[in-house]
Amino acid sequence: MKTIDVCLSPELMHLYPVQDKTVVVVDILRATSCMVTAFAHGAESITPFANLEECRQMRLRGYVTSGERDGKKVDGFDKGNSPFEYMGEQVRGLKIAFTTTNGTQAIEKSKGAKEVIIGTFLNLNAVAKYLLFNENNVLVVCAGWKGKVNLEDTLFAGALVEKLKDYLGPDCDAPLAAQHLYNIAKNDMVSFLNTSSHVRRLNKLNIHDDLKFCVTPDQYEVLPRLKNGVLQLR
Repeated sequence: MKTIDVCLSPELMHLYPVQDKTVVVVDILRATSCMVTAFAHGAESITPFANLEECRQMRLRGYVTSGERDGKKVDGFDKGNSPFEYMGEQVRGLKIAFTTTNGTQAIEKSKGAKEVIIGTFLNLNAVAKYLLFNENNVLVVCAGWKGKVNLEDTLFAGALVEKLKDYLGPDCDAPLAAQHLYNIAKNDMVSFLNTSSHVRRLNKLNIHDDLKFCVTPDQYEVLPRLKNGVLQLR
């Protein structure tokens, strides 16, 4: 049986050999939710950057610059970090350069993997179907918050473990913990997350609609995959 493991923070990546694994990077609030939404609305590519200034320079090459630091849109960037900014016809065909506090850092740390795909509740079923028929063992990398564990990414990991429980076995206790947490929260994830650290942080920015949207499963069937440092649809 193939295995699934969960890395609850990118700071723990050194514990997980990834060379032979499919890594699923997740940042529910809100980087990977934005990425999946953008592709669902026709974006051509998204190039993730850990470094803010490198991302900013991509404007000179005709890219749309997008992202945030500490939840707030970067000054001078075209777009921030709300999925609602990545909807509509104006997104079709865009090449986007993207940098965030946590999500793009997690992607950077995952680049040694056999393959890297992007996960969120919005494309949960698409991710699960792909992993079911993929030959590789799986590692879910939760972006967390500045190296610390957060609830929303852990819940996604648990949802994925729950979906695949008959086909992929846990490689340690982290998948089991995430799965149990998800099963407690799944009937009302918004309420469950209301007291979480990142939601309390983002509530100061009035993003309640973002929260409700980002934890709504299976809105899109797209599956972004990292190829040569660029996210595209597989």
